[in-house]
Amino acid sequence: MVNGHSAWVGSGLGGREPMWSGPASGYSVRATGCGGPDPARRPLTTEDRRQRVAHVKREALREYLASALWAMPTCAVVLALIAGASLSAVQIDKTSPLAVLLFQGTSDDARNLLVSIASTMVTVIALVLGLTVVALQLASTQFSPRLLRNFLRDIPNQLTLSAFVATFAYSTAGLYTVGIAAGQRIEEYPRLAVSGALMLLFVSMVMLVFFVHHLSHSIQVDQVMKGVETATLKVIERSFVPGDLAIPLPDVPQGATALPAPASGYIQAFHVGPFVGALAKRDLKALMVPMVGRHVVAGAPIAWVWNVPDAGGRPFAPDASAELRRALTQSVRIGYERTLEQDVAFGIRQLADVASKALSPAINDPYTANQAVDHLGTILAALTLRQHGPRAVTDAHGTVRLHIPARDFAYLVDLALGQVRRYGSNEPRVVRALLRVCRDLAWFGESAHRAVVRQYVETLMNDVTRLVAQPADRDPLLEEGAAVLDLFNTRDSTPGTS
Repeated sequence: MVNGHSAWVGSGLGGREPMWSGPASGYSVRATGCGGPDPARRPLTTEDRRQRVAHVKREALREYLASALWAMPTCAVVLALIAGASLSAVQIDKTSPLAVLLFQGTSDDARNLLVSIASTMVTVIALVLGLTVVALQLASTQFSPRLLRNFLRDIPNQLTLSAFVATFAYSTAGLYTVGIAAGQRIEEYPRLAVSGALMLLFVSMVMLVFFVHHLSHSIQVDQVMKGVETATLKVIERSFVPGDLAIPLPDVPQGATALPAPASGYIQAFHVGPFVGALAKRDLKALMVPMVGRHVVAGAPIAWVWNVPDAGGRPFAPDASAELRRALTQSVRIGYERTLEQDVAFGIRQLADVASKALSPAINDPYTANQAVDHLGTILAALTLRQHGPRAVTDAHGTVRLHIPARDFAYLVDLALGQVRRYGSNEPRVVRALLRVCRDLAWFGESAHRAVVRQYVETLMNDVTRLVAQPADRDPLLEEGAAVLDLFNTRDSTPGTS
């Protein structure tokens, strides 16, 4: 028994399916009530579900490969070997106008060239990996350990490493054929292929200069924070699903069945179409326990399921239990780390970490904290234009089948600015940065959003009164805070601002 409810024990959850389902899948996330059936939507067929699951798996694979540092270099090696084999089969006559572009040395010269290129590439690859490790260490210690994933996903870094590895593989593979045939030394060799090695060498040198330029810019704090802001705004634009605080999460009825998590990890993504379809087929309702980004422990309930007519009580058939486990496996992805695929709070957390670390006594860099606050203000402004709260997911007939908890705007504001206030409210420049962001937020969103920000400003002013000792520092801050509160009052009293 778990919390008075019967729990399923055993394997069956876990999966790698991202993205929320939308109207195109036959299910929709509703923010207001249950509504009625929508003629534009239809129940999913078996083929639809199969294609949906395949799409989810492809998205999961893409998300993994995007942060896999080995994936692109491996493809580059394969392409280099194919290109080398193809160019080795091409013979250009000495009378051809293109002959002047070919390598003109002997077969021994060609072999020595390939050996030199391969040995040079080994040194360059070691240099690039060393610089990358230094950048990762700097990002972890100076900014936030949660930023390491951004460096691993950086496309220019992957392209540079791929160019070096491809050049090494191309040159090394050429040693098998250049100047040798049937174990005997020969003078004929594929000149076009050797010329290709020279071209790759020059390309690699250009990529090395580009890599140093890119790395020196990518570890700058301004570039790091701008990258996090851009990625988070993309999540808000593409993956944010509106909710409604007026829709309360239902209480789990007595007799509901718990679906346990198969492994410990973070909820990376929801794709609830298959699960909603299984619930509709059995005339069931369910409540998801964790939000995206939350950690779950293996065996703990990840969802509660109950019968609709009598809110539980009737036991499920054995085949229903197995079907629901399979559907939930296709609907929830659990991983060892948080991702930005659907988790807006993770992007906010990264910037809040940078600000908090900058305010620590070990670093004591208030201006970096101010910059992080500015980027957080941009993200919060985008969030004020969205509706926050729980989500009620309906089936194809408009019946609510699944309730999903979500973070409200007050949580996101505290996540973004709460730690900065607690760590930096005794520093006037940090307080001014916070007030500046709150003043900007007064021009966005509805009155409910502004009420959250106004409460934050009031709390900040209380901290200033309590922690800033010198009147010369405290009084101007209190005046500026009062002006911000007056702006909120003016916005709320002006018609048409909600």
